[in-house]
Amino acid sequence: MKNSLLSQQLDALLENENNLVANLSNTSALLAESLDDINWVGFYLYDEDQNELVLGPFQGKVACMHIAIGKGVCGTAFSLQKTQRIKNVHEFPGHIACDSASMSELVIPLSSNAKKWGVLDIDSPIASRFTEEDEKLIEEFVETLVKHLS
Repeated sequence: MKNSLLSQQLDALLENENNLVANLSNTSALLAESLDDINWVGFYLYDEDQNELVLGPFQGKVACMHIAIGKGVCGTAFSLQKTQRIKNVHEFPGHIACDSASMSELVIPLSSNAKKWGVLDIDSPIASRFTEEDEKLIEEFVETLVKHLS
């Protein structure tokens, strides 16, 4: 399967860069520039010592800094290691409302083999913003990103 243009752009952007913060910062900036109708995009990184997700590089309004594993959409995606595509976050049990303007959310775990880095979180002010096609595109994008984190 041929990588999407977005994944190809990310691959080129991160080539020969090993700094985690720099890579995640540019990744969130690329997504913020490339995706329509989103109001927040960024990362929550796994803190093994505290067993929680901690805010990482992002684009958008101020955000929640700590998320318990298994709580909210991000904590659920991380604990299950499964993408969460939520049409209406206000109907998600235990939703953590960092920005009340957010209506839908797409969260993809960042992991490879035994290493779990955290999650990519994308929010939209539009209900049902994310399609199955978006989910597949962003999962492919995350696969490209994880190659550069390994």
